[in-house]
Amino acid sequence: MKSTVETLSPTRVRLAIEVPFVELEPSLKKAYREIGSQVQVPGFRRGKVPTAVIDQRVGRGTVLNEAVQEAIPENILAAVREHDLKTLGRPEVEITEFNDGDSLNFTAEVDVRPEITIPDASTIEVTVDELQIDESEIDEQVKNLRERFATLKTVERAAAEGDYVQIDLNATVDGEDVPGGQASNISHEVGSKQLLPGLDEAVVGLAAGDDTTFTTQLVGGDFAGRDADVAVTVRTVKEKELPELNDEFAQMASEFDTIEELRGDLRARVTQGKQVEQIYAARDKALAELVEAADIPAPEGVVREEVESRKQAMVDQLERIGASMEEYLAAEDKTEEQIDAELTEAATEGVKVQLLLDTLADAEDVQVSDDEFGHEIVHRAQRAGMAPQQYYDQLVRSGAAAAVFGDVRRGKALAAVMEKITIKDSAGNGITLDALRAANEAEHNHDH
Repeated sequence: MKSTVETLSPTRVRLAIEVPFVELEPSLKKAYREIGSQVQVPGFRRGKVPTAVIDQRVGRGTVLNEAVQEAIPENILAAVREHDLKTLGRPEVEITEFNDGDSLNFTAEVDVRPEITIPDASTIEVTVDELQIDESEIDEQVKNLRERFATLKTVERAAAEGDYVQIDLNATVDGEDVPGGQASNISHEVGSKQLLPGLDEAVVGLAAGDDTTFTTQLVGGDFAGRDADVAVTVRTVKEKELPELNDEFAQMASEFDTIEELRGDLRARVTQGKQVEQIYAARDKALAELVEAADIPAPEGVVREEVESRKQAMVDQLERIGASMEEYLAAEDKTEEQIDAELTEAATEGVKVQLLLDTLADAEDVQVSDDEFGHEIVHRAQRAGMAPQQYYDQLVRSGAAAAVFGDVRRGKALAAVMEKITIKDSAGNGITLDALRAANEAEHNHDH
């Protein structure tokens, strides 16, 4: 094989590759074997069909084509190694000349990692907003905790918003029962809009034993889009009782003896959460500065692939909730071009950051231990609700294990950058990474 490389841009090259016919022989033999094992010819055992018969039956062109498809990736790989290229994404291949018995000539255009000169991270200083905690935020946390420990008490009065009711429902369309439109003794929070449209308004003012009928539009089933009459009967009305805010509540709801200690702990948690947010804001600013200072070009092919995968993920997500891209665009009041532009901008930024961190990881010779890689697999498997081994096997099958490895390596490079930059808040106070370390430590302990 002979190959030459031509630089098209700082992020793209074109390889011109020539493979003599004799080097295609192994691929050709393999193609005959594979096709021969699939065709059935009377008088020949499967897999024992002579090449001449295969040429006659399937056509020599088909076999040659199969051999070429097999040979191309191998030869691209060899050329990439020969020219020491750091390729990204999938190559675009064009066969320029190939005749039976002659050499195969083709070109492969592929994105490559640009040469990047990285500025010294210790010269980067970023400013984030000053940390401010309002007492109302702690009140909100206490309120949520009280809600968790609320009890329900039956009351002899009409239902009001915020009450819980036990109800029976029966939906009919033109006097005919709706399949699946009957339910008895279900609990419903009045005003939560969790069940049928119109139910909350119908139930307000009804006491135990009362019933009424309201109209609602059905969204699914045989009668979708039709108006149904729904008869609702209230069995019981219960009101939510929140526990009193005192030391007794603190002892019941937490490991603390007093309400003050409980508030103090909640304040510490809110503070830590906000400190971690500050560090994330600093990280984003520092990365943006480094990307700009390094003047990183974004490889178009990689960005294109990234946009496609992000768009597909959006479509999948919408489908899961039973919506389409058209409905989403209408709801957001955007055109498809706007969404494409937004995705392209986000993907371009993301790809530049990846290139920056890969270059940093190379410069700092960042290594990933089996333990670190394993920890990430366990973590991702938990998030996906799968067993770690099953998750890992699936990664290997889909060829995505290397990508996860790359993510871990970039994460380590990013951690090294964060140690070097200077972070201040708008009041001029220095900020350390202690809150992030504590949060990671807590997560790490939770994993084990």
